[in-house]
Amino acid sequence: MTSPFLESIRADMRLRGYSIRTEHTYLEWIKQYIYFINRRHPSEAGAREVKEFLTHLAVQRKVAVNTQKVALNAVVYLYHKYFKVELGDLGFTLASKQRHLPCVLSVREVGLILDQLEGRNRLIISLLYGSGLRVSECLRLRVQDIDVDRLSLTVRDGKGRKDRQTLLASGLVAPLQQRIETAIAIQTKDNKQGVGCSLPTALAKKYPSAFKSPAWAFLFPSSGLCADPYDGTLCRHHLDDSVVRKFLAVAVKNAGVTQKKIGTHTFRHSFATHLLANGTDIRTVQELLGHNDVSTTQIYTHVLGKHYAGTASPLDRLGLL
Repeated sequence: MTSPFLESIRADMRLRGYSIRTEHTYLEWIKQYIYFINRRHPSEAGAREVKEFLTHLAVQRKVAVNTQKVALNAVVYLYHKYFKVELGDLGFTLASKQRHLPCVLSVREVGLILDQLEGRNRLIISLLYGSGLRVSECLRLRVQDIDVDRLSLTVRDGKGRKDRQTLLASGLVAPLQQRIETAIAIQTKDNKQGVGCSLPTALAKKYPSAFKSPAWAFLFPSSGLCADPYDGTLCRHHLDDSVVRKFLAVAVKNAGVTQKKIGTHTFRHSFATHLLANGTDIRTVQELLGHNDVSTTQIYTHVLGKHYAGTASPLDRLGLL
């Protein structure tokens, strides 16, 4: 059972509009911080303990730099937002992490994997690759997010709590229209039982009947009903990402693409790399991926056999091979 202190933090995060995923992550790191300071109340600790905790993560636990940053964000939220206490310059030891190039599939390998899938599963992976989506962004898609006329789809509340638009492959229009019909049929059946899709808390309060609107139906609804994590209302959420990882693992094995470590994010990496290889401007790719800084997008220029700018090996110019 969660302590009253952690429950009060949870309530504060919900009041501020943090996502469920961020809520769970921050609470987990705050719990780890409390254990680190020997279960003292965090209000009795301060900048010195926070610095020691973050240094411990880097030196003793050898976490990746991004993991350390998440822990930092969680603890900074606790003091700055919840306790309203400034920590100042912490000066902690930064985690060191060797830069790893992302795993990227060839167009042929993408095709081999897609050939092992059908129906809903094939559509999900096609969207990850064809639109450069994160798996969570794909599974949260609703009927209203698809624009088949403009061949675009809208990602709402993506990473960094941003909305963006990205490409929609013309070849996915027909399967998406079928998927929309299925999603609306499931929602209509649920509505007859007085339930519907899960909705953002503020919207559900402002528009109590929004769950009956086809526009809000998830494209990839879960197979069963569940309790809404905010208010306990019975509803239908979207498919869990663990389902995607399981069927993808089987498809990759059956496709024989076993020499690479492939996950759902691999298709987003491949989307970006293939666009650059075909001459798409890096700023455009940045916008489609939703990156704040173009330097994040530039990592994909390093995985191209021939860079997007046309760079080739000087050995090829000799014409001796």
